[in-house]
Amino acid sequence: MHLKEKILQLKKEKNAVILAHYYQTADIQDIADYVGDSLQLSQKAAETDADIIVFAGVHFMAETAKILNPEKIVVLPDLNAGCSLADSCPPEAFSEFIKQHPNHVVITYVNCSAEIKALSDIVCTSSNALKIVESVPKEVPIIFAPDKNLGKYIMKKTGRDLVLWDGSCVVHEAFSIDKLIELHKKYPEHKIIAHPESEEHILNTATYIGSTAGMINYVKNHSQEKFIVATEAGILHKMQQEVPNTELIPAPAQEDNTCACSECAYMKVNTMQKLYDCLLNESPQIEVPEPIRKKALLPIERMLELSK
Repeated sequence: MHLKEKILQLKKEKNAVILAHYYQTADIQDIADYVGDSLQLSQKAAETDADIIVFAGVHFMAETAKILNPEKIVVLPDLNAGCSLADSCPPEAFSEFIKQHPNHVVITYVNCSAEIKALSDIVCTSSNALKIVESVPKEVPIIFAPDKNLGKYIMKKTGRDLVLWDGSCVVHEAFSIDKLIELHKKYPEHKIIAHPESEEHILNTATYIGSTAGMINYVKNHSQEKFIVATEAGILHKMQQEVPNTELIPAPAQEDNTCACSECAYMKVNTMQKLYDCLLNESPQIEVPEPIRKKALLPIERMLELSK
């Protein structure tokens, strides 16, 4: 029996659901019950009636699922699936940062630890960040963390002045503007689409800026066009399935890795074998201490409420 069949059989026996992020490998995306961006996966985690949630993504995503489902078993195929952006915001330092800016509403991007969410007023994702920021009255000052690139993009779009934490995602900062310009010269008819975690000079070249789900929708609505895609290269699998006849090229990274595109090493530590093992052994399990979970739940619920 193939690994795929074994996983599907186990999933049925254990009443498990597999949630996968767009940046996972193609085989994991294909076996998942649901593939989405952080917002969609949070929404699915909030409404699932499965007993076990297998989260094929990174640690903070599985943690969010556990915060929403304390009574369910939440497993991650590999505990080393971390996030450079989440790591760039240590709780002690962020707590001090908040103290230095009293009376600010604290909005944090979902790519952060449970401890950071517990210090927040509202959580957002790249799909709803503009909406969440605009839900706060204009006269109320805002701290936005941990992604400074997304923060700068929101400031530009809303005209709001945000106090930014200095964090970023190594994958989205790895795009080379020089290589992107070279690629665009070679393919001048291709439109550039980008994720708002990218640096400003990359965003300035883009026809469309949006979340992973937003980018997929944009391509579906403009399927007669051709695109250069500036986000983690894993998204191309789902995108190409949605628009089989549309030409998609991954944006180039500064580093000459094998695919010369930008890949998140953390997202790619999950494999089909690890997915099978974690479902079979029901480990490694994600646990969130109850006091932190309760505090972190409020800003996540506010986000889900505002995203309806």
